[in-house]
Amino acid sequence: MTNNVLDAFRLDGRIALVTGAARGLGFTMASALAQAGADLALAGRSSGPLEEAAAAIASATGRRAKAFVADVTSGADVDRMAGEVEAEFGRVDILINNAGVNKRGPIQELSEADWDLVVDTNLKGPFLCSRAFGPRMVTRGWGRVIHMGSALSAVALPGRTPYASSKAGVVNLSRVLALEWAGTGVTSNAICPGAFGTEMNKSLMADPVKFKDFLSIIPMGRLGELHELTGAVVFLASEASSYVTGSALFVDGGWTAR
Repeated sequence: MTNNVLDAFRLDGRIALVTGAARGLGFTMASALAQAGADLALAGRSSGPLEEAAAAIASATGRRAKAFVADVTSGADVDRMAGEVEAEFGRVDILINNAGVNKRGPIQELSEADWDLVVDTNLKGPFLCSRAFGPRMVTRGWGRVIHMGSALSAVALPGRTPYASSKAGVVNLSRVLALEWAGTGVTSNAICPGAFGTEMNKSLMADPVKFKDFLSIIPMGRLGELHELTGAVVFLASEASSYVTGSALFVDGGWTAR
């Protein structure tokens, strides 16, 4: 227990791994964790963007940041990455399962490959990464695993079959792990963002009519801004959330309150 409530949000001395960290929400969350004092392992498929992200975070925060190329849909690749990260940093205290993709369209237009890509990345990836890092956290007696759900973990939209299915699964994956790890010092929670102005929503924003209709379902009437996710991730990654596990924190402008 700290003397100052703000100290409970500090991450000094912690090591965080963020998947899908090269841009968008992943980069924003990684930057926030570094600002709070953590050193960063950034994971993704492409070395160039990851290296740029790591350099930008290190320059802006003075924290150590290193890129690791990995395919989170491959158990062998995740295990290899886990070994490389721990060889470099010694351990991982905070895991952010952020890597995600989307394929939109009515079900009759979606292929089996579309389904496999989305579900493997969005749901199998968090399973594999949690399996690789979570038990090691349990052995050490402290850890934070944060999964990226979505407003579509709880509600549905037409044309989002693979994405909504995967994100609903992510929340229950998080809950199961919370029960398995309860009392060990390791927590498992989900952050469920609504719509943010990221690359994933670029096509939606480019269609004025569809975009206006979409905004009408959000009570606050706008997309989220990237910085509006940072408080949630620092909270769940820190000692401030020590009695929070198995929860889903919705950051969605009121979308799922309807």
